[in-house]
Formats: sequence, C-alpha cells, structure tokens
Amino acid sequence: MTQTTAPATSPSSPASPDATKDGRAAERSPLRRLLARPEIGALIAAIGVYVFFFAVAPSFREAGSLATVLYQASVMGIMALPVALLMIGGEFDLSAGVAVTTSALTASMLSFQLSLNVWTGVLVALAVSLAVGAFNGYLLIRTGLPSFLISLGTFLMLQGANLAITKIYTGNVATDSIRDMDGFDQAKSLFASEIGIGGVNVKITVFWWLAFAAAATWLLLRTRFGNWIFAVGGNKESARAVGVPVNLTKIALFMGVGAGAWFVGMHLLFSFNTVQSGEGVGNEFLYIIAAVIGGCLLTGGYGSAIGPVIGAFIFGMVSQGIVYANWNPDWFKFFLGVMLLLATLVNLWVRRQATRR
Repeated sequence: MTQTTAPATSPSSPASPDATKDGRAAERSPLRRLLARPEIGALIAAIGVYVFFFAVAPSFREAGSLATVLYQASVMGIMALPVALLMIGGEFDLSAGVAVTTSALTASMLSFQLSLNVWTGVLVALAVSLAVGAFNGYLLIRTGLPSFLISLGTFLMLQGANLAITKIYTGNVATDSIRDMDGFDQAKSLFASEIGIGGVNVKITVFWWLAFAAAATWLLLRTRFGNWIFAVGGNKESARAVGVPVNLTKIALFMGVGAGAWFVGMHLLFSFNTVQSGEGVGNEFLYIIAAVIGGCLLTGGYGSAIGPVIGAFIFGMVSQGIVYANWNPDWFKFFLGVMLLLATLVNLWVRRQATRR
C-alpha cells in the first residue's frame, strides 16, 4: 500500500484527520498504537529467529556467541541507520557498500604512502566520505534523476577507482599494513577495540551502534530536522510549500550515509591493518534489507531508527546462527531472503491490523 501524504506527519507531529486512516491517531488504543510502530513487525520476527536458533543450536545460547552476533549486527547496523534515514527521506544510495572500502583505502594509502600519522588519513577519509555523499545529493538536486541511477553511477566509479588506484600505489589489490605507524594504537582503541564484560569480550562497535541508534531516534522524533525527513519522504513538493528546505535535507541525508561509511571503513581498517580494494560490493543491498526488515517503506516517508537496529540484529542472528547450527553456510543468502519476505509480510499484516477500525 503506497501512501504519499500521511508519512509527512512524523510521529512527533500533531495528529491530523488523515492520521486516523493510517492508524496513528491519538484516539487509538495503546495496543493499536504499539502495532502501528514501524519496527513492531521486525521485533516479532527477531523474537522468532532468536527462539528458533536458541532451540536448534546449543552453542548459540552461550554469552560469547551473543557477543559475536552483536558484533556482526553492529557492523551492519551502523551503516543501516543512515541508509534507513535516507530511505525515510525517499531516496536510496547504492554506493554505500563500496564507499566503506573507499574510506578505508583513503586513510590507509594516504597515511602509508606519505608516512603520515594515521589520524591525518582518518580525517582526510572523513572529508572524502562526506564529499561523496554531498556529490550524490547535489547531483540528485541538480538533475532530478532518481537516486537509484545516480548512486549506481557513483557505485561503479568508486568500485573502479578503488581497484585501479590501489594497484597503482601498491602494485597489489590490497593496501600495505599500517600496524606500526604513529597513531595506530589510539585509532584502534576508538574504532576497533574490545571491552570485557563478565568475562566476554565485546567489540566497541556494539556500543557505538547503540549510541548512534539512540542519537538517530532522538533526531527523528525530537528535532525539526526529523520532521523534515518525514516530510520530504512523504511528499517533497508539499514539504517545500510549507517551508521545508528539501534540497538541504536530502544532501544532509546523503552526507549522513557518507559519515556512516567512514566510521565502518575505519573500523575495518584498524581491525585488519590492511584493506582489500574489492570489498564492500553487494553490502549496499544488505543495508537496505536491514532497513526494510525494520519497517522502512521503499516509497519513503515512513520508518524509524529502531527498526534497522532490529533488522541488523536479525542479520547477525541468521549469519551466525547458521554456523552455530552446523548448517551449510551457502544457505545464508537463502535464509536472509526468507527473513526479508517474512518480515515484510509481518510488517504489512501488523500495519493492516493497526489501521482496522
């Protein structure tokens, strides 16, 4: 069911007559208000997946296994958050996967080739990542082309540049190790360290992921910019008519994806010391899948920040649960597709139940 006007009303906006039709009016019962939340279908699916693997894979129940699941979910979820915000704003970014690799390659090669402190490479990589996001947003505004086509072009350019430039400067498809360079240990502690909790080492990305999720939730539900995101995703012309800076909002959302790509790229770099130039291809679809499982509509204007967190957690449970259950890992993509379809159907059913009179 495609909606164009209702999504422009964010969860923090006053209820309107149209809100009664899509199930978000203040007069609804608490249960219906709960069912109308975008992430509730994903939550139901996540509980089902957790119970399933808890039952069939004994090692899945261990604390160390949960830490591994959370780590897999966090790396996916940190990128799924800005991708979900962009989708709520009505756009897509197919360059998100390779942009992660571009960020890591920039920081690694700049630091190594010029013998600089790695923090210099980190900051330059941030600037490059933000510039890529701004480039996508600017082209979208100036040309009016679908973001699908623009970001697809950026995806191909980054993929080719990642491989070609890496070969030029290293003679290989991977960067040189920066493990012994100045600033590496400090950067690793920020982006790729571990924190011991109850005898279990938990990757710091898990805590960053939850912090980013809290910040994104606050942004969506408690700020004017959050209202702008819902408005431009619902109907950008109506939003522009009431004074919403549509162009600024969309460019900022693309730059948010760039910032997420930078952070995940730094994590990968300081976790493994080197970067493979061909990595990241296909991950953009996983980020979108996590957002869709979390309740974001492909048509824009509807979703939450909690939804992609749950979607990423489902990804982590499925990817690791198959291993713990000693199944053939070749089935992972099949199960991920099943989860996508089931979660989408559950989301549809939940919304229909919530909007029934």
